[in-house]
Amino acid sequence: MGLISPATVDRILDAARIEEVVGEFVTLKRSGGSFRGLSPFTQEKTPSFYVVPSKGIFKCFSSGKGGSVVTFLMEHEQLSYPDALRWLAKKYQIEIEEEETSPEQDAVRDRRESMFALNAFALKQFSEWMWNDDHGRAVGLAYFRERGFTDETLRKFELGFHLEGRDTFAKAAATAGYQAEFLEATGLCIKRDSGELIDRFWGRAMFPIHSLSGRVVGFGGRVLRSDAKTAKYLNSPESDIYHKSQVLYGLFQAKQAISRSNKVYLVEGYTDVISMHQAGVHNVVSSSGTALTLEQIRLVKRLTEHVTLLYDGDKAGIRASFRGIDLLLEEGLYVRAVPLPAGEDPDSLARSMDAESLNAFLTEHEVDFMQFKVEALTDEGAAQDPIRRAEVVRDIVQSVAKIPNAILREVYLRDSAQRLGIDERNLHAEMERIRGAELKNASQRRPERDPYEDPTPPEMQVQRPQAPRPMAVEDALVRVLLQHGSDRVKWTGPDGLEHEDAAAALILDDLSADELAFGHEPYQRIYHEMLAVWSAEERILGPEHFVRHEDPNLASTAAECLTERHQLADWSRKSIYIGSIEDQLSNHVHECLLRFKEHRLEDRIREAVAALSALTDPLEREAKLSEFVRIQALRNALRAELQRVV
Repeated sequence: MGLISPATVDRILDAARIEEVVGEFVTLKRSGGSFRGLSPFTQEKTPSFYVVPSKGIFKCFSSGKGGSVVTFLMEHEQLSYPDALRWLAKKYQIEIEEEETSPEQDAVRDRRESMFALNAFALKQFSEWMWNDDHGRAVGLAYFRERGFTDETLRKFELGFHLEGRDTFAKAAATAGYQAEFLEATGLCIKRDSGELIDRFWGRAMFPIHSLSGRVVGFGGRVLRSDAKTAKYLNSPESDIYHKSQVLYGLFQAKQAISRSNKVYLVEGYTDVISMHQAGVHNVVSSSGTALTLEQIRLVKRLTEHVTLLYDGDKAGIRASFRGIDLLLEEGLYVRAVPLPAGEDPDSLARSMDAESLNAFLTEHEVDFMQFKVEALTDEGAAQDPIRRAEVVRDIVQSVAKIPNAILREVYLRDSAQRLGIDERNLHAEMERIRGAELKNASQRRPERDPYEDPTPPEMQVQRPQAPRPMAVEDALVRVLLQHGSDRVKWTGPDGLEHEDAAAALILDDLSADELAFGHEPYQRIYHEMLAVWSAEERILGPEHFVRHEDPNLASTAAECLTERHQLADWSRKSIYIGSIEDQLSNHVHECLLRFKEHRLEDRIREAVAALSALTDPLEREAKLSEFVRIQALRNALRAELQRVV
């Protein structure tokens, strides 16, 4: 698939009715000019989810999410921006026009699409063999039913069976018109030196592996013959469409449950996921028996920051997994663990309990991960061996050092010191040594970054507190830009004459002339995009540009600025009249501008005071003092002007 043309995007967004789309997922009730319902992102009992058709936005006050119909699909269905547009195009029967691409781009796209098409055929074929072939039912379907899986579960996870025979699938695919090149590229077949194609998964129960959007990227196969001299499980090899480090099994089926519960359970195998899902725990995924990767963790982080690991009683396996868990901590996720009874794994536990009992067990036995790790490592041998004990302490501190949240690090250090019987100051010293070495090493690396991520290097980010909410003065000014940007306002120029301009034109010209910026990053991006278009085309970007923005952060910010949860009651019946912002827009714009400038001058005054205290040279102090006096005078003049405006 190529790039969707801008004209097609406009047609899709013009046709889409946000209340219709959201209404497919949320029960909405009309409330004046908007609609209201229970949040699909949280477990709330009082509706705080609003859809405003006139503005084309939704706003969820319980989760903070908001934006356009596209943003809703991206958040709720975990789709990419192009996939959300395609979802809407299909619903409203809009033909998608794609922009011209180079022959090289076309070749790459066509190759990937051919591989996806072949995987879709394989999925259908494996299902057909399991449900409708006598041997498939006797072997494949019987195996899954022996595991306790219901037909509903089998169909939900699209499980299947690969018939016996070295080239059964290769022949079926060739008959259906699929090329040998893609049979080999997907890994469904293996090409021998003679050129003959043989099936990779013959005689195995088949587990399709889905991408986050639901496309089949690969397969896992479990051998069913007890005498087979081969690996029990076999996965598709790496390919153009399947990268094992970037996929979590079950995430496609679990994504909505993870988002709603704000938690994910992480297990090891395919059947662990399926059994727990069937038992009523739907927010569960698997890393498919491999150590967690950064790509997999970031997939999870799109949905939740809370991860709970399920561990069986194998101590060697538990300790081996700890190395990968540090990545979760380093990414700022909150990690907990559930130790399972001896001899149990998630699959067997789920099959032995009903949904209520399983959920109760998981809740009751869930413990903080650092507490779990301390207890797992401090066995009797460590207690008696000073060297082993020192290794345990170092291992614990290394994990704590990964955590970006400074307060959480302090809490963990204090708790670990008590559990290990170590002076807390010694743990602090060891942690600072570890963090210092890691920061030094990290400063030499330049990882590729998402264009919408904070460009600050990771080694600096861990030392920064969480970004504060926008200042009220910034919030008020951006709300004017989005809500009233095209409305006309009056202003008095240096010549003493009265002028009239669009509110956004006045604000953009004024701020750019003074080279002022917003401290809140999403607001600065909105201002920057508006200024760029205004400077180049003298055109004011309307709120729909940002509501429809492909960056969900900007779309959500715009929705926040366009939504008022509370409205003034109608006091006119009691002969009490309250003027709206529209009635006094000129004064309101001037007040917002002056307060914003005052806010920025206050920042400069604080900086000047700090600089003065650090200067010792008399000439430098005198120059800085003159600057300080000048800024104070400007600030005082602004305050006087504010008194006149207000």
